[in-house]
Amino acid sequence: MELELLTGEFKVTLDEKGRISLPAHLRRILNDSKLTLTQCKDNCLWIFPSSEYIELLKDVQSSTNPLNKDDRLVRRQLFNSIPVEIDKAGRIPVIQSYREFAGLAKECVVLGQGEYIEIWAEERYRQFLLDNDEEYIAASEKLGNTLKDNRRKA
Repeated sequence: MELELLTGEFKVTLDEKGRISLPAHLRRILNDSKLTLTQCKDNCLWIFPSSEYIELLKDVQSSTNPLNKDDRLVRRQLFNSIPVEIDKAGRIPVIQSYREFAGLAKECVVLGQGEYIEIWAEERYRQFLLDNDEEYIAASEKLGNTLKDNRRKA
């Protein structure tokens, strides 16, 4: 089953019990999917529909070798994940170690990223955007050229 793309930027609040309320727009698209929560090296968290995440892990597993140091580094990061469920109030729990990793406090940002969602500490996200503006411009130009080339070939 193909999911509708998860899109949008939403300001949310981390509650005193370490839960984040997912916006109704994203919950509707997820439609009671089982979810997987993991850490991203950009100092944010990722939420994937579990079926999507399992496919990613299978690809990583089949493409890596546990005897290779670089492969172990990638596997260690990606396989460090936990299942989460959306409760009746539309919230997901975020374990303490993940909250600390991502610097989550009260004000957070939830970003739809197509097949997954990112959760950021709001201030960290705003700073990330400022710090990476030039890289974004270069990456956008490179992607634009690739898309243009692909259209010509089609």
